[in-house]
Amino acid sequence: MDAAEFRKRGKEMVDYVADYLEKIEKRQVFPDVEPGYLRPLIADCAPQDPESFEDVFKDIEKIIMPGVTHWHSPYFFAYFPAASSFPALLADMLCGGIGCVGFSWASSPACTELETVMLDWLGKMVNLPEEFLAGKDGQGGGVIQGSASEATLIALLAARTKTIRQVQSEQPELTEAEIMGRLVAYASDQAHSSVERAALIGAVKIKNVPSDDTFSVCGSALKKVLDEDKAAGLIPFFFCATLGTTPCCSFDKLLELGPVCNKENIWMHIDAAYAGSAFICPEFRHLLNGVEFADSFNFNPHKWLLVNFDCSAMWVKKRSDLIGAFKLEPLYLQHHHQESVVASDTGSSLWLQHWQIPLGRRFRSLKLWFVLRMYGVKGLQEHIRKHVRLSHQFEHLVLQDERFEICAEVVLGLVCFRLKGSNELNEALLQSINDAKKIHLVPCHLREKFVLRFAICSRTVESTHVKFAWQHISQLATDLLKTWEQNHHQQ
Repeated sequence: MDAAEFRKRGKEMVDYVADYLEKIEKRQVFPDVEPGYLRPLIADCAPQDPESFEDVFKDIEKIIMPGVTHWHSPYFFAYFPAASSFPALLADMLCGGIGCVGFSWASSPACTELETVMLDWLGKMVNLPEEFLAGKDGQGGGVIQGSASEATLIALLAARTKTIRQVQSEQPELTEAEIMGRLVAYASDQAHSSVERAALIGAVKIKNVPSDDTFSVCGSALKKVLDEDKAAGLIPFFFCATLGTTPCCSFDKLLELGPVCNKENIWMHIDAAYAGSAFICPEFRHLLNGVEFADSFNFNPHKWLLVNFDCSAMWVKKRSDLIGAFKLEPLYLQHHHQESVVASDTGSSLWLQHWQIPLGRRFRSLKLWFVLRMYGVKGLQEHIRKHVRLSHQFEHLVLQDERFEICAEVVLGLVCFRLKGSNELNEALLQSINDAKKIHLVPCHLREKFVLRFAICSRTVESTHVKFAWQHISQLATDLLKTWEQNHHQQ
C-alpha cells in the first residue's frame, strides 16, 4: 500500500468507523457466538501472497463484527464506561502515524513533554494539591500508564523498594529476603482484584481490611489490622484506598485513612479508576478530600473522560520514589542532553521511562490534548453530569417498583439493584436479560447478595435508552416471577 492508496483507504476506514458509531444502536449489543467461533472462519495460516484491501475490509463485517461486544452501544450498561470520542480517535490515528517509541526525552521530546504538561492540566482540573504537579520545579508529577492495574503495581513496587531501603538503613543485619518475607500490603475487601494481583507480582503478602455498612473502609478498621500485624512482627508498607469501588462505587474514608498511613509511614495509593473523572465537577470534588495524605493517585480518563483506551493517569508526590525504584541507564538510552536533565530536578520529570513497567511508550498524551482542547472543561463536566442524571433516573424507576430494591447509595453513574428475594431468582433475572441481548449487564456480590449492576456507559446514551432498559427489565421480571410462582406451586 503506497501513500496514494493509504489516503483513499484511510478515508474509507474513517467513514466505516463513523457509520459504525452513528448506527451502533441498531446492532445487537452482545454477540451470538460461542467460544472458538472465529477459527473455522479464517485460514489455518498466513497467506503466502498479498491480499487486497477489499478482501480484508469485507471480512470485517463477515468475521470480526459478529464476535464484537459493542461497548459504545447506548444499550451497554455493563462494567464501567469505556470512553471514546471523535477527537480522541483522530489523535490516536496521529499517534499511530507518528509512530515514535517514547522511551526517553531524546527518543521523542514532544512525546515526553506533552505528557508531563497534560498531566498537570488534568491534575489542576481535579484540583490536586500542588505537590502532585510537575510544574516548573515541583517534586511530583504525572504519567500515563496503560491501566489502573499498572499504576497500582508501580506504586506497590516503589513502596516496597523504599521500605526495604529504610528498614535496611535502620537494621543492616537484615537481608532483603528477610524483610520481603515480613512486608504486608492492605486494601479494602471491596478493592479491585488488580490490587491483589499487584501484591502477587510484587511477592508480598496482602490483607483485606473489612469495609463498613456503606462498603467503605474507615480509619479504625485499618488501624486495628495494622496493630495486629505489627505485634506479630510484620512490616506494613502499602495501603490502596479505593474511590468508586468496582462492585458498587463506594468510597473509602480518606480523611480517616490518610493520617493513619502517614503516622505509620505507610505508602497510601488511591485507586479512583472510574470515579476520578467526576472530580472535575466541583460538586463531586469533596469525594477526593484527603488526597493530600496520599503518596500516589490514579484514575482512568479512558473510562469516563472521552479519551479512548489506553490512558490511565497517575500522579506521585515524589517522583524520586519511582525513579529510585526503577532507574536503569544503559549507554544506548543516554543522550547529549543527559547532563542538563540530571542537573535539574525538573529534568527528572522527563525521565518517564523510569515511571512505568515497559520501556517504550506510545504518544498517548495526544489523545488528552485533543479531547481537553476540543471539549473544554465545561464540555467534559456536562458529559459527567448527564451520566449521573441518567443513573438517578434509573434509580428512581427502580424505587417506584416495590418488587425491587436498591443495594448501595447511588453517587455517580452506577446503580446496584435486585429483585427482593433469593440470589437464585436474581441470577435467573440476569440470565434472562443477557439471553435476550437487548441490553447488557454484569453482576456483583455485595456481602451475601447477588446484585445486578446498571452502569451508564455510552457517550450517546439518552433518557430514552434508560427508559427502554427499565421497561425491558421490568417485563422480564414479571415473566420470571410468574414462572417461579408456577414452579413453586407445582412443588
